[in-house]
Amino acid sequence: MRRLLPRSIRARLTAVATLAAALVFTVTSVITLTTAPDNLRGVVQSRVELAVRRVAAEARIGELTPVVHPPARVGLMEVVAADGTVIASSPGFPQGLRLATASPPRSETVETSEREIYRGPDDPRAHYLVMAMTTRTPRGPVTVYGASSLSDVDRALRWIYLLTFLGTPLILVSVAGITWLTVGSALRPVERIRAEMAEITGQDLTRRVPVPETGDEIADLATTTNDTLDRLERSAETQRRFVADASHELRSPISALRAQLEVANAYPEETDWKTTGERALAAADRLTGIIDELLMLARLDAGAVAERRVVDLAQVADHQVRRREGSRVPVLPDLCAAAPVLGSPMQLDRLLTNLLDNAVRHAATRVDLEVSVRGDKVVVTVTDDGEGIPPQDRERVFERFTRLESARAKDKGGSGLGLPLSREIAMAHGGTLTLTGHAPGARFTAVLPLYGPP
Repeated sequence: MRRLLPRSIRARLTAVATLAAALVFTVTSVITLTTAPDNLRGVVQSRVELAVRRVAAEARIGELTPVVHPPARVGLMEVVAADGTVIASSPGFPQGLRLATASPPRSETVETSEREIYRGPDDPRAHYLVMAMTTRTPRGPVTVYGASSLSDVDRALRWIYLLTFLGTPLILVSVAGITWLTVGSALRPVERIRAEMAEITGQDLTRRVPVPETGDEIADLATTTNDTLDRLERSAETQRRFVADASHELRSPISALRAQLEVANAYPEETDWKTTGERALAAADRLTGIIDELLMLARLDAGAVAERRVVDLAQVADHQVRRREGSRVPVLPDLCAAAPVLGSPMQLDRLLTNLLDNAVRHAATRVDLEVSVRGDKVVVTVTDDGEGIPPQDRERVFERFTRLESARAKDKGGSGLGLPLSREIAMAHGGTLTLTGHAPGARFTAVLPLYGPP
């Protein structure tokens, strides 16, 4: 089905504004043309009828004088006897002018007519409203005539017709033109925004759309667009850095594995295949760990929601402690009775695994693990007594593939993804993961929403 309105917003608004104005002016014109003529003539008619009835009343009681004085705006009055004799008239009544008609009206009835009256050579023929009324007097029946010019009424009606039939189209054209220009001026910043957006490509996200100084909704749109471009630029930069870092991290174990296999293949008789296999498995394990962490980060970045159920973090922490019995440093637990959290069992287990692995790697003599319920939150703290992390690096450790010099010295096989992944898991579960100073060492604190009443 074809559209009744044009596609352009500017044209649509112009058409709607013009149609609305046309509807208003049409209704107004119809009402004016219907009521104005009768109202204007009604004023003149009331004035003449009042004068005619007053003179008829004077004649009825015998107080009629040869000269009658009509009110202002009633130009002519004449009193005619039954035999046609003029017995009274208004001052300055033109000679030879007769208002009387061939058949006088019925007694005590006012009749109305319109006539062209010629008052003399100095006055042009004019349009008059004539009213007549027959009444009985002591000297017999007489007819009172009164006349008033309709020139002012005709002039007013001509102006009304002119304004209605000529002024209304001009006004509608003006409304359309003003609307067209106003909407065009309002949408000009939108066109500049559109043109700028059309030139922005994925290779150059540094450009921004112009923000008008009007402070209106279009300015808000431009500001929001620039904010979106900022986020896209940061996301693209993060993605590029992520791909570069991932390629670098994956290249090292692959290169090491390839070198070992090439040497073993070149000198098979001199190769200790058991040691070579163990080293290859270690490299494969490192690759598997990096790939698993990358896949989990990708799912979290994409907003994928893993299957969730109620997980007791105190129980998960207890299992983590048992798995680490006999590790380099002991993990000392301080666990509450129950700490239920609604979440993914695999992701929450990975959160605690990464935190404890990091703490064990940096601890000097011990690692403290505490799980407690505080209000409507479950708080997990992992504290080590190692050398700690400088304040300026406490946020950097949550950046992907970031490894401080101390971490590289202690574990050359790390990927720099454990802590960033842990923070993403905490945020995906509606919680937080922060690093605070601790003497000695460092303390990681994860806060997650408690499932059920506190």
